[in-house]
Amino acid sequence: MGADSFVEELINLAFKNAFNPYSDRCEVFDVDDAPKRRSALLKKMLLAAREVEVDAIWIGRDLGYRGGRRTGLALTDDVHLSNHAARWGVEVGRLTKGRAIPERTASVIWSVLEQVSVPVFLWNVFPLHPYESGDPFTNRAHNSKERIAGEELLAMLVGLLKPKRIVAIGNDAERAAVRFKAVCNVFKVRHPSYGGQKIFLEQIQSMYNVERRSFTNASLFETNGLI
Repeated sequence: MGADSFVEELINLAFKNAFNPYSDRCEVFDVDDAPKRRSALLKKMLLAAREVEVDAIWIGRDLGYRGGRRTGLALTDDVHLSNHAARWGVEVGRLTKGRAIPERTASVIWSVLEQVSVPVFLWNVFPLHPYESGDPFTNRAHNSKERIAGEELLAMLVGLLKPKRIVAIGNDAERAAVRFKAVCNVFKVRHPSYGGQKIFLEQIQSMYNVERRSFTNASLFETNGLI
């Protein structure tokens, strides 16, 4: 499977109470052609990732309403969108209207990812934004049916990028990642939400042998309760 086919599979993914940023447009925040832009951005990043030796795919759980729902990129909010694209040599404009919205998890992820120089691809077990019925600007955990569909796409992504390892961020990600132990190394790290920020940072810093330092901005998001 190539990048085109993968993105097409993603565009056609549909579930009740789940926003697909590659085919759905948010009437409140999205620019007119946001779904098309997000799909094109992801395709460019996949093509760039295929040209290098991917050290790891970092896997989270779902897209969040402050992050991936807006950017179409796992573990990435508006604030870090350009940083993410630049890692793959891709240019990107704004996909949403109004001020850039920060997300706590994305802020912690990028506070340490900016120190990691090797190619890392970011993804989720369920690659859409699941929300509570009647309120699209909420987050919920994906259900079993959504999980099965997400794991199928994850298998396609692993086959496409052939990473040396998978870094599962949290328990949900680990449950999806263990099936790939036969093809690559799988490591679990603490999810940075709900008091796990310090442990997550220490684990990633140790894994990539990067300097341990203070993460003031990430701590600020934790304190303010941004998610």
